[in-house]
Amino acid sequence: MEPDPVLGENGTVNTPYLSDRLSQLFRALRNSADDPAVVDVAEAFGGEPETVHERAVGEPARHVRRLLFASGGEIILHDGVVAAVVLHVEESERHVRLTDWIGEGNRATLDELETAFAKKPSFAGFRTPYFKFDSGFVKAVFGANGWKEPGGLLRLTLMAGQPGLVPEPDDDGCPGCSGLLQRGTSGVVDVDATVTALTTATADGQLKEDAYWVRVGDLLALHASGLMERVESQLRCKSCGRTVCFTLFRDGEPEFRYCSFDQARRRPLESIPPVQEWGDPARIAEAEQGMQYVDHEPGSWFLVRKGEELYLDARYSAGALIDSSAFIRLDESELAEYRTHGPAYLSRLTGQIHESAPYQDGSPYYARDLYRRPDGSQLRKDVSAAIVNHTWIAQQRQK
Repeated sequence: MEPDPVLGENGTVNTPYLSDRLSQLFRALRNSADDPAVVDVAEAFGGEPETVHERAVGEPARHVRRLLFASGGEIILHDGVVAAVVLHVEESERHVRLTDWIGEGNRATLDELETAFAKKPSFAGFRTPYFKFDSGFVKAVFGANGWKEPGGLLRLTLMAGQPGLVPEPDDDGCPGCSGLLQRGTSGVVDVDATVTALTTATADGQLKEDAYWVRVGDLLALHASGLMERVESQLRCKSCGRTVCFTLFRDGEPEFRYCSFDQARRRPLESIPPVQEWGDPARIAEAEQGMQYVDHEPGSWFLVRKGEELYLDARYSAGALIDSSAFIRLDESELAEYRTHGPAYLSRLTGQIHESAPYQDGSPYYARDLYRRPDGSQLRKDVSAAIVNHTWIAQQRQK
């Protein structure tokens, strides 16, 4: 049977050579290892794999099996089904002759891949170009040299799911996050040890904790309180970009999942109870000395306090590229206006801040924006923790 054609941007059929070879790889996706389509790919890669790596990933555990062939081809199986086919391009001990597969050499730039595939790339974030076909997706991975200069291409990964919307199969061995789940000798998840591993990786800069979810340091106390049905921390790996979602259930076994950013933000989480209901004295004192939520207007501003001071997180935007917020301490005149006119005044003030273009030093609010201080990143995290139950994301995740 003739392979399905691969269509170009305008519905034109690419060269039969490209169509035949690429379609052969695409047909292996979603099939078991003994399926004829997968056997055909293995034969095309040289027959028997040179190395086989197997591991359990996450909890509930997914069995990952990676078959690497001497030719530089690789087949990745998840629970016995092909999740990806990889063409390793970087010139090393094992690398394919890319010209045999797509008609372009191993030093192909992104522009040359565009020509070979007869279509424009899309992007998952800023660093991951990919090409969409009827049969799946081809993700292009470039190294430090980038995609404009010859020699930067490392590999092409064919996968069924869209890059950026699902975790990418070739990230299962990521050195930054693949070894964080800890198990006891019986194979059961060791919750305490896993929390310690996540805490250490965050402190070392491998992970970035999402302040809109439960802090890793609060997981055990909140879970022990029984006040929440599910307690979840989310941490983004700085190496591969996946989000680690570690969840403790009131009645059930823990989960440890790798999610894309899109999948992670859609996961449910109920409101986090006040720290006074579950924290120890030190944690309660820390919370009382930090930022406290006061009020907000959806999509516009948040008002928080620290001690006797009031602070306004005022959203602003400019075109499609700027959508952020300025964080200012209310001065005496602004406090007087707020006491007199209430939230309506804060809405007017937020409008003034927006109209002043606070991202430019000509704005009177530019220098007042505390997010611009050296500790601005930590300050944003503190504010995010204070408003965690009141954001748009919080409302969506509780539906």
